[in-house]
Amino acid sequence: MNDQPPRLSLIIPAYNEAQRLPNTLPLVVEFVLAQDFPVEVLVVNNNSSDNTRQIAATFAAQYPFVRVLDEPARGKGAAVRCGMLAAAGAYLFIADADLSMPITEVSKFLPPALTDYDVAIASREAPGAVRYDEPEYRHLMGRVFNLIVKILAVPGFQDTQCGFKCFRRQAALDLFQSQTVDGWAFDVELLYVALRRGYRVVEVPIHWYYQANSRISPIRDSIEMVWEVLKIRWKGLRGVYGARTPAGVQPPTSL
Repeated sequence: MNDQPPRLSLIIPAYNEAQRLPNTLPLVVEFVLAQDFPVEVLVVNNNSSDNTRQIAATFAAQYPFVRVLDEPARGKGAAVRCGMLAAAGAYLFIADADLSMPITEVSKFLPPALTDYDVAIASREAPGAVRYDEPEYRHLMGRVFNLIVKILAVPGFQDTQCGFKCFRRQAALDLFQSQTVDGWAFDVELLYVALRRGYRVVEVPIHWYYQANSRISPIRDSIEMVWEVLKIRWKGLRGVYGARTPAGVQPPTSL
């Protein structure tokens, strides 16, 4: 198994996750060991001030498919980009450290369950999705932000902000090398560029469990994310992301 390149890379951005990782990483390890194909796990320590790195390193010492990376630039977007550009898998999957989507749901994003896509985004709103225990105010805030995203940047998708997304390798390398946003709105930028370049983006309904102690500040970070979405749209209008791919034309499959 170790002689083969991984079919799947799991990228887990981690900022001060010392409380969650002791519960999360055993579940991830159990999932990896149950697969009949090679999987790697990349935990990206994002300038944590607690024991996040030490906990991840303990697992890496025990399981050779676990690696710990360090990203000193602050922001979830920076951590995810670090992991994506270091990953070796054919499919590259972002997974939040809280595992609000059970790790077993990753199988929904891989063949044979899902095949014809370049980017697959977990959705808490698509038909068949189920939310558990989410406060109403958080759901309402999410819907308002999604409306802003649909109007300004990424039309047609019901949930751009869920922290679980899968990329085919070529699409990931192209998109993450073009990423400019280091903060929370990084995935809006990636989806905006993906659609602009003609990649096939699909939503996958999931079961999602609300986790308390979110790293997002409802007011401060929401304002920052709206500002980032406006900047993404402005960059698109200025041609920062390159020319738009004509409808029906797929981007190159190799870099």
